[in-house]
Amino acid sequence: MRVQHDIHESFAAKGFSAVDANTAPLESHKSSLLDDTNKAIIRELQKNGRKPYGAIGKVVGLSEAAVRGRVQRLVEAGIIQIVAVTDPIQLGYRRQALIGVNTTGDLDAIAARLRETDGIDYIVAAAGRFDMLLEVFTADDDELLDLVMRIRKIPGVDHTEVFTYLRLIEQRYDFGVR
Repeated sequence: MRVQHDIHESFAAKGFSAVDANTAPLESHKSSLLDDTNKAIIRELQKNGRKPYGAIGKVVGLSEAAVRGRVQRLVEAGIIQIVAVTDPIQLGYRRQALIGVNTTGDLDAIAARLRETDGIDYIVAAAGRFDMLLEVFTADDDELLDLVMRIRKIPGVDHTEVFTYLRLIEQRYDFGVR
């Protein structure tokens, strides 16, 4: 399909690498773990990450031990993470923002530097107006300004635009599985 080919070329020109022979078996393994039972387990964990494995087992028709083993394999494969989601405001992070970043050069190298930068919670490569989007949490505007200035000093960062969050309206993690 031409559109997919154009997108692939555009991403390659920006420094993204496509799935290759070295990563394809891993992707195949991950998708083989997503059978209907594991999807049902994931749905239950998305509703309540602390739900006991025995209770999940009753919903999906497995023993507690079988659910535990399946969850462990999903975690080890990197398909799921089980974490505590915090409220940034209550933890003292009063300023939240999305930062659009335009780059020149190798995106992987820039992403590696961004990963090392404290204060950045989320990094994505994007198509459209920005090459990358960063979600950040800081204590206040001064700390946000300091973070933006540190990001701008990274070689290959050409332009940034900051979108300050005024209020978090909704944050969801129950988008399901395909």
